[in-house]
Amino acid sequence: MLNRALFHVPHFGLFFANKDHLLYAHSEGNTNLNVTSIDVSTLKTVIGLEVHAQVLTKSKMYCSCSADYANAEPNTHVCMVCLGLPGALPVMNEQAIQTVIRTGLALNCEIPEFCKMDRKNYVYPDLPKGYQISQYDLPLCIDGTLEITVDGETRTAGITRVHIEEDTGRLVHDIAANEGLSLVDLNRSGVPLMEIVGEPDLTTPEEAREYLIALRRILRAIGASTGNMEEGAFRCDANISVRAEDGSFIGPKVEIKNMNSFRAVERALKYEEVRQREAVVNGEELVQETRGWVDGQGITVSQRSKEAAHDYRYFPEPDLPPLHISREMVAQISTTVGELPVDRERRFVSTLGVSVADAAVLNSERGIADYFEAAVGENTSNGYPQQIANWLLNDVMGMAKARGMAADEFPITSDQLRELVDLVVGKKLTGTAAKSVLAGLNDGEAPTTAAERLNLLAMEDDGAVLAAAREAMEAQPAAVADYRSGKQAAIGRLMGETMKRTGGRASADDVRAALLSLLNEA
Repeated sequence: MLNRALFHVPHFGLFFANKDHLLYAHSEGNTNLNVTSIDVSTLKTVIGLEVHAQVLTKSKMYCSCSADYANAEPNTHVCMVCLGLPGALPVMNEQAIQTVIRTGLALNCEIPEFCKMDRKNYVYPDLPKGYQISQYDLPLCIDGTLEITVDGETRTAGITRVHIEEDTGRLVHDIAANEGLSLVDLNRSGVPLMEIVGEPDLTTPEEAREYLIALRRILRAIGASTGNMEEGAFRCDANISVRAEDGSFIGPKVEIKNMNSFRAVERALKYEEVRQREAVVNGEELVQETRGWVDGQGITVSQRSKEAAHDYRYFPEPDLPPLHISREMVAQISTTVGELPVDRERRFVSTLGVSVADAAVLNSERGIADYFEAAVGENTSNGYPQQIANWLLNDVMGMAKARGMAADEFPITSDQLRELVDLVVGKKLTGTAAKSVLAGLNDGEAPTTAAERLNLLAMEDDGAVLAAAREAMEAQPAAVADYRSGKQAAIGRLMGETMKRTGGRASADDVRAALLSLLNEA
């Protein structure tokens, strides 16, 4: 049946482009190389990134079908609009438009008052209409910036535009299982998709990787996209070329596809950078083309020549009216952007006293930063936020990782963490005992209750600590002799033995004081 099976399409190996690169300031390139006239050591790498991010909405871009297709049976989230049937008319998703505008504001973009939709025409089995509704010359957002940090240095990369379009269907090339046929699932067809086109401002693969990380952080922080690369919600195509500093040689732009992780993007660009430079050295011809990344082999391979904008025969979408974006709407949407990750990271350092390195990790995911601030609460003085950060990053997140939980999921609540740290700060729990309490907490149990249940509250009986110290000295006579002969570091062995005999319940200060009083006896 139509809604229960993958549609069959004839299998063929020809691929057609579906990218618009007209806005990149790369030349077609001078490939008539005269190696003797080029100082290879001065070649500059030019990188620009195009990111497609699925917009986080409940319904598709131009119909009311569910956009949550991940676990659905093939071709069950479809309608006449998704299938491109004659006479079906699109209706624009207002939330998707607002989300793209919010993204543009977060990227410091200008929001023009007028924009329109365009038809981008190409033929491919996962595009049943034969065209994609996208934007060409009048996008929603233009002229933005993105701040990135590489090796401790912060710089700004330009954003050419952010525009809205619709996602395509998904092809399944399981030839052996499907009798020589490829299959198409149109559940993804029509899901809102924004394209974020970066200026060719990046000069190293490392910068490209940090650009993607920074962009993904923003999209997740403002709720614009899940940013999950493994699910296809965040996809990147990279454009790279090399050129001489003096302009005597400008290499053609090469686009790289099929990269499914930040690491893959960095590796692919490193490979392509070397390949192009070696071609210049060897006097080989470079051509403008699309290449695919083969992760298992660590190489790029040629796929097809690069198409230009006119190949898509863009024209205004006749079934959708142009959009007028009022300044009042932009002002209202700007109030929903909130504090961006880079600003929050700086506040953690300047206001809360968290180390630069820890602030960066805390802001790697919005859920981690929210959890941290909830745990800190109102106590922002005397290094308390840093102590919360230490326990969260080292112990709580370590436990979450061991349990296979996601980066922004936690085995205990922020209230439980705050109470645990308060017990340590108040010297009612030692650090060692607190770790045992953390490991032994039941769901929803207060740390104080757990500490009492596990008999781990700090020892307040000086006599009991003194007795444990005396037992430790009897068990470690060599350490006692070493200390009394002037080897003061030997007290560390005695402290460890004493702590073991108190079950970690005695504070280090109390243990040291008890040992010193006994060791210094005549």
